[in-house]
Amino acid sequence: MRSMDAERRDPPHPPARATAPPDRAPARAAAARLTAPAAVLAAVAGAFAYVGTVDPNEPGHYPVCPLLRFTGLYCPGCGGLRGTHALVHGDLAAALQANAPAVVGFLVLAVLWTVWVARAVRGRPLRIDLGPVHLWTLGVSLLVFTVVRNLPFGGWLHP
Repeated sequence: MRSMDAERRDPPHPPARATAPPDRAPARAAAARLTAPAAVLAAVAGAFAYVGTVDPNEPGHYPVCPLLRFTGLYCPGCGGLRGTHALVHGDLAAALQANAPAVVGFLVLAVLWTVWVARAVRGRPLRIDLGPVHLWTLGVSLLVFTVVRNLPFGGWLHP
């Protein structure tokens, strides 16, 4: 027979261990980091769905470009809605003809959004460091596009 002191030192059954509930903090943090990209995706998808549903080729649905109305000149954004409508309907050629820089811009923004999501999942911020050279190149490219599309030989760039 064991003595009382032995039973105190060596209990007959080991004490039950308390199991800690699984830590849900990392999952909550990841979900919080994905809130902004998800909201941006929802807004962009809603805008594309609206433009895909309401045809900009039919007059009266969207406002007229003020530059085109008052000067007869196409701005760099003219044809952007028609290009978006064509893109939503899978007509890449018509989208590029309506406004090629807008279509390229959509592609760039889709890539940036994908990088943003991948970095958010890993807990890393998205940094876009555009220097003056990048901004000047973009500005000059849009200016050249605008000038060429308004010259007689640039008629193929009209929306």
